Amino acid sequence: MKIAFISDIHGNATALEAVIKDMKEKAVDQVFVLGDLCYRGPEPKRSLELVRSLDCPVIKGNADEWVVRGIEVGEVPGQALDIMRKEREWTYSQLDEADRDYLKNLPTEVNTDVNGVQIYAFHATPDSLFDVVQPYASDDHLQEKLMTTEADIYLYGHIHTPYIRFLNGKAVINLGSVGLPFDGVSKASYCLIDIQDGHFQTSLVRVDYDIQQVIDQLKRSDYPNIDFLVNVWQSGKP
Repeated sequence: MKIAFISDIHGNATALEAVIKDMKEKAVDQVFVLGDLCYRGPEPKRSLELVRSLDCPVIKGNADEWVVRGIEVGEVPGQALDIMRKEREWTYSQLDEADRDYLKNLPTEVNTDVNGVQIYAFHATPDSLFDVVQPYASDDHLQEKLMTTEADIYLYGHIHTPYIRFLNGKAVINLGSVGLPFDGVSKASYCLIDIQDGHFQTSLVRVDYDIQQVIDQLKRSDYPNIDFLVNVWQSGKP
């Protein structure tokens, strides 16, 4: 059975379409979405519609929480607070009440058995939508922050930097980002897991998409932080 985990779409519906096409070509059986659906991209509503069309489990990310209730002091660097609030207000204005209610009511974790493999997935950490666990964190830190429930595979998003590590036979995976990668690769990222008879193989998949089309979409809008997003899409770095 092939299962895919995607996250951090950030309103980049063009990248999400490319990932959905790739998953179909790879005959993925089940998809899970680990949050950050709409905020910080040119097409928040269409991104949300595409996610919902997958008819799959979806959990909440910090950016989904921000869309619903705003960004609080201390949640982002002080010098970025004003512009990020403007970006949030723009995103909020593109959605209707039903969209915002959907985001508000999303669960915060997935804990499931797939063909004898236990999977535990969340956006940032099991206890927080905002904590940051980097790829270079120590084994002890990963165990303390991420591996709080017994599982075979732990998956999360949030940091936009894909990696796979193994600790004591357990896999810890960051999916990277569909719409806003931070690892220097200007391609969408997601995780593919193939499970057979209680055994699994993991891989990180990178997908090309039309970045210029997304840039053109953004420039035709009144989005308040265009240069930042264009730079990230082109360089793959914040």
